[in-house]
Amino acid sequence: MISITEKTLQDLQFPTVLETISDGCNTDIGKEKALQIKPFRDKEELMQSLMQTSEYVSSFQNNNAIPNHGFDAITHEIKFLAIEDSFLEVGSFRKIANLSATTNVLLSFLKKFDDYYPNLNARASRVELTKDIITAIDAIVDKYGEIKDNASPALLSIRQNMNLVRGKVNQSFGVALTQYNGLGYLDDIKESFVQNRRVLAVLAMYRRKVKGSILGSSKTGSIAYIEPEATLKYSRELANLEYEEKEEITRILKNLSNVIRPYLPLLIEYQDFLSDIDVVAGKAKYANRINGILPAITEERRLFFREAYHPILYLNNKQKKEVTHPQTIELKQENRIIVISGPNAGGKTISLKTVGLLQLMLQSGILIPVHERSETFLFDRILTDIGDNQSIENHLSTYSYRLKNMNYFLKKCNKKTMFLIDEFGTGSDPELGGALAEIFLEEFYHREAFGIITTHYSNLKILANELPYATNANMMFDEKSLEPMYKLALGQAGSSFTFEVAQKNGIPFGLINRAKKKIEVGKVRFDKTIATLQKERSKLEKTSLNLKEEETRAREESKKMENINTRIQQKLESYQELYDSNQKIIYIGQKIDDIAEKYFNNKNKKELIGEFLKIVEIENSKRKKATPKETKAKVEKQKEIIAEVQVKVEEIRKEKKEKKLKPVIEKPRPILKVGDRVRMMDGRSVGSIDSIEKNKATVNYGIFTSKVSLDELELVEAVKK
Repeated sequence: MISITEKTLQDLQFPTVLETISDGCNTDIGKEKALQIKPFRDKEELMQSLMQTSEYVSSFQNNNAIPNHGFDAITHEIKFLAIEDSFLEVGSFRKIANLSATTNVLLSFLKKFDDYYPNLNARASRVELTKDIITAIDAIVDKYGEIKDNASPALLSIRQNMNLVRGKVNQSFGVALTQYNGLGYLDDIKESFVQNRRVLAVLAMYRRKVKGSILGSSKTGSIAYIEPEATLKYSRELANLEYEEKEEITRILKNLSNVIRPYLPLLIEYQDFLSDIDVVAGKAKYANRINGILPAITEERRLFFREAYHPILYLNNKQKKEVTHPQTIELKQENRIIVISGPNAGGKTISLKTVGLLQLMLQSGILIPVHERSETFLFDRILTDIGDNQSIENHLSTYSYRLKNMNYFLKKCNKKTMFLIDEFGTGSDPELGGALAEIFLEEFYHREAFGIITTHYSNLKILANELPYATNANMMFDEKSLEPMYKLALGQAGSSFTFEVAQKNGIPFGLINRAKKKIEVGKVRFDKTIATLQKERSKLEKTSLNLKEEETRAREESKKMENINTRIQQKLESYQELYDSNQKIIYIGQKIDDIAEKYFNNKNKKELIGEFLKIVEIENSKRKKATPKETKAKVEKQKEIIAEVQVKVEEIRKEKKEKKLKPVIEKPRPILKVGDRVRMMDGRSVGSIDSIEKNKATVNYGIFTSKVSLDELELVEAVKK
């Protein structure tokens, strides 16, 4: 059974990925669900999830875009409906109707386009499609979330009476307004509203002369707000009707709640379905941002991530407009453990985390940024030991914590496990800690677990070289600039470039030499050998790139030559046709000449005309009548050929002329001697010549010496003796 711990998720920064996916979701429930994504325990469910995301990604490019599936959460409404005799407010019913309508549209769409979205439709087919909920709500509530007048006969009657009474209120108020305004009792504003009732703005000195109910006054007390006596009667009647309306609406809402209550499980299912689709959409948007795809998932024990990107690093670098270097990593039965070595800040940990995070994402139903020819299988466990894991609560040092972790690894590690260990064996005495790390590595190896570790320990590099199904790898380093190249190279251990990096960072040369004397000579020689091999690999890598470029150029030239040959062949065919035509004309001319000579001798016109007609008929029988369009095309083609030939001739003449004008001046090479300061023509490091034998010089760079051909050196500065 697949089981991946919370520690592994944290070590590989999986929550950061989930936060980005959550940001792409439209609903609050979808955002919460995205943050709760965990690796699947069942392979079938995992494959469905991956295929659903892959189908949603395809909807971004095709013409059948998935409809909007956003919704207002009805969690509050679901809780209320679960309580017996409770009822919902009118706005809640509008939310439920919208949720049902959105679900129905999506269910119908996925059913219609099952050929495009089979896995999404399989998820949708588990949800019942019904319009009963929408019909019931639409009969009572309008699209603005208000109760309709005809929601019940009683409500319709009440509202009709209310409209009549409001008319009487306005009419009686208008009469009073005209009367008291004519008497000069009203202020300039004439009227106002108090307690949602229409009142006269009466000057305080006349308030006793106006019959009605005083509902308030202005701040200064200069105006009294009075509801006219004639209006009071109708206002009370309107208030009674409003109370009756409220009671009737409550009764209607209770009835509607009772109608909708049986659909409670379906509403829960609707909300769950739409939020699941929202999570799929969030994962699809994330996949679109990182160029994620679904690699092949096999039963064979093989992990092959080609051109794999760390998604978090990729998005961060993309935002900064910086380059992210992809890695290609393969683990299989015959090469199941990789030991990565090399200098610090070279990308070892990122390479390790890339493999772990991508595998974790894939097993959680998230598409990953790899080449389409990548493939992998599913691990039951992914064990990680990354970073400084001191535990203050448990009073554990880094090394104690790591030993506790190794003990857990030993209990759980088997052939369906992948382990990822950063800086394996560190935290204790290098020799003792290295020896223990070596034993752990042997144990993981014999259990046939897949794994990647990073280390600086020489004994682990040697062990990886000795074990048949393990291999060394190194993060490539530019030997000239001492800058990391962020490229993983399999098959060879890497040097830590300890002294070289120290020298680059300004540590005095004398101190570095003293440090070298403090350690074993064998260790220095071993590390130096690795460094030399790594430099050679770097050179070979550059040579390989140059060869590939040359090969590409050669292919392009070959294609050009093929095109030229095709065109020449076409022209030759045209010339052949022209030649055949000329030969034909010459033949006809000779025949006519023979007939003319024969006529000259016998003067027989009848015979002459007969022979001539015979020739004409023979030639006409061979001809095919061309259309005006074909004739024109033929003429145009001939013109085109002549123009192309003319252009080529001009180009050749121009090239020959330029070659004659450019004299070749060779710069005289300086004569090198012992003591001269020199450097490689394609390098930056400067050294001095210790000795010269035949055509080779021994160049001293301070840290090491090297034999180099004199032709590859250039003079920097002559040493004055």
